[in-house]
Amino acid sequence: MSIALTFLFLLLVFASSHSIPLGSTLHASDRHHSWHSPNSAFSVSFIPAATPGSFLSAILFSNTVSIWSPGTVDSGGSLRLLRSGSLRLVNSSGATVWDSGSGNQGVTSATLEDSGNLVLRSHRNKTVWSSFAHPSSVIVPTQRFTVGMSLRSGSYSFHLTEEGSLNLKWNNSIVYWSQELNIPNLNLSSPSFVLERNGVASIFDSVLLNGVVTSIRSNDYGEGNDVFRFLKLEEDGNLRIYSVSTGSEIQTQTWVAVADQCQVFGFCGNFGICRYDGFFPICECPSENFVPIDVNDMRKGCKRKVELEDCPSNLGMLDLNNTRFLTYPPEVSAQRFTLGTEACRAICLVDSLCFASVLMADGSGICFQKLSGFVSGYKSPSVPSTSSLKVCKPVLPYSTVKKSDERWLIHALIIALAVIAVVFCLAAIVGVLWCCCCRDSLKFGALSSHHTLLEYASSAPLRFSYKELQRCTKGFKEKLGVGGFGTVYKGVLVNRTVVAVKRLEGIEQGEKQFRTEVATIGSTHHLNLVRLIGFCSQGRHRLLVYEFMKNGSLDNFLFDTESGTLLNWEYRFSIAIGTAKAILYLHEECSNCIVHCDIKPENILLDENFNAKVSDFGLAKLMPSDKRNWNMSCVRGTRGYLAPEWVANLPITSNSDIYSYGMVLLEIVSGRRNFEVSEDTNYKKFSDWAYEEFDKGNIEVVLDKSLHGDETVDTEQVTRMVQASFWCIQKHPSHRPSMGKVVQMLEGIVEMTKPLAPTALVSESVTENR
Repeated sequence: MSIALTFLFLLLVFASSHSIPLGSTLHASDRHHSWHSPNSAFSVSFIPAATPGSFLSAILFSNTVSIWSPGTVDSGGSLRLLRSGSLRLVNSSGATVWDSGSGNQGVTSATLEDSGNLVLRSHRNKTVWSSFAHPSSVIVPTQRFTVGMSLRSGSYSFHLTEEGSLNLKWNNSIVYWSQELNIPNLNLSSPSFVLERNGVASIFDSVLLNGVVTSIRSNDYGEGNDVFRFLKLEEDGNLRIYSVSTGSEIQTQTWVAVADQCQVFGFCGNFGICRYDGFFPICECPSENFVPIDVNDMRKGCKRKVELEDCPSNLGMLDLNNTRFLTYPPEVSAQRFTLGTEACRAICLVDSLCFASVLMADGSGICFQKLSGFVSGYKSPSVPSTSSLKVCKPVLPYSTVKKSDERWLIHALIIALAVIAVVFCLAAIVGVLWCCCCRDSLKFGALSSHHTLLEYASSAPLRFSYKELQRCTKGFKEKLGVGGFGTVYKGVLVNRTVVAVKRLEGIEQGEKQFRTEVATIGSTHHLNLVRLIGFCSQGRHRLLVYEFMKNGSLDNFLFDTESGTLLNWEYRFSIAIGTAKAILYLHEECSNCIVHCDIKPENILLDENFNAKVSDFGLAKLMPSDKRNWNMSCVRGTRGYLAPEWVANLPITSNSDIYSYGMVLLEIVSGRRNFEVSEDTNYKKFSDWAYEEFDKGNIEVVLDKSLHGDETVDTEQVTRMVQASFWCIQKHPSHRPSMGKVVQMLEGIVEMTKPLAPTALVSESVTENR
């Protein structure tokens, strides 16, 4: 009997070894002392906070990931489990920062469970309080999130409604993101939201126990048994799912609620304008009529230099193009009208209650008049709206140059002028010496002055006369092809260099302007761009001289089945990467962004080693403004490559090139035109049919049949290219990745989620030019 009692006593002691007794205390200054879960995966401890000298009290996973926190304290603070049963966070002064409110309710102990739930229990093992029932900003697997609970981070909160919808709110009022049940008209008596261990989020009925899976799932769902996933509302107002492998400190984002961070209401504070600088959202003030509230933290927003009440008779409207003030429901402070641009801003100007207006240029013609509240702006070339703010005159444009930089700019200008003067002097000296010594030499007699070795070495575009190019092409006899800007002929210069001469059509710019634009094109140098050797601007003649590409254009190898030529997979993948890097250079690495506007296989040339070289870049700048729209839609808007925003007459940006590249990428894989319709594709456009097969997991049917049996085919590369192509051809420009991201996708540097079905809105009536 005594042996049994002893065994029972030892069992009780072991079972309670992870229990936290009343009177226990954790000190912020003692980070080595923690309360642990039985499996040691979770702990209650202090970690350094963002503010120097402060410490965050938190439940941690793997000693690094905070899944629940009552707040921060100074270095003398502590977390105490009082003998009254209350869990309390206090500062060094003894002031209460947070309290569980469980005092005098029969709490006898606390336990940190293997799930990460911190539980206060009574002597009958009844739960009095738990961290799962009072979440802070994180939800972990098995934690039930119910109606009435909320995640909070700054001004943002996350809620579950009684109807089973998930909402993200700003200031507990404006809903800027909502996720509804994927089964309509389903009545739930007591909905709960749970993030499962496999990364799938579910809403189910706590009474009826009917699970309803939502469309929320991490892009690694179902993968790995040693992966810990958690959902977190962050201080930028976005909701994300992260994955952490056991033993690792790296948190990988696997799902995000608002893909476009600038669409989060209030991200840049009141009167703040959000825009993208590369991959990253940045905040700025609307104009010089405003100043930052905190220059060190632009997310705190801006304020007027002069308040409206201080200039009641001297008001004006500040127009912000490609800018939309976010208007999410239930923002009742915004009135709606159907008006034109001038009427929209004029009504606001004369209305003493209105301080901002937004004209939706999406075809609806809706004009929002903001009468009170918070102004959160989003600026992007792809945003069709125009917004206006009421300000005190004078209306000042936005300037990115700070006054503190003006002195630096003056010094830089003086240095630049000095360098230019020295270069001109040296050029003059060289010119005089050449005229004196070499002008009548037989060695140079056959070449005009601009063909000298010195000018070739300078890599600057050379100037040819029309007669010279007429002679070197034998009267424009041998045609290489016809492009969107004109016809290309083969030529041989007097120094035996084989070139391609393009006669531009519809170019009516003056000689000075033409040479300026050509100089810009000529200054672009990249391994995957066709080099511009020279030009001709004489009378009405406008010609460009390019290096000659021996293997012609890519379309000859993809679609000309009668030629008998075949590109193996290794060449195709190399061409796809090379083309992407060339477009990346034009978009992000040139001094000024160059939008190609006509990416297609005909403009991707191949040298003798089948290296891809993009041609016709920058020529859109040479088109006259009164003919540009006609040329873009009728001559250069090639069916199958034209981005939807062209047809919708929306602003054209680098995202338009990304759409065209995505179409080319799919053609490189398939060897078929995207707009091709046949019995094989169930009489659907090939690009639409290809996505359906991709969605079913049938990647192999998308691959060019001629590559079946090719040993160089890499299945992983094929999958990446097909997946990346569908990301590139998304209907909305903001959903497409940047070209830098595309290169990373193709090279396997970044993980890709499954793309949405791209909706092809390009009109079939657009004239084909091949």
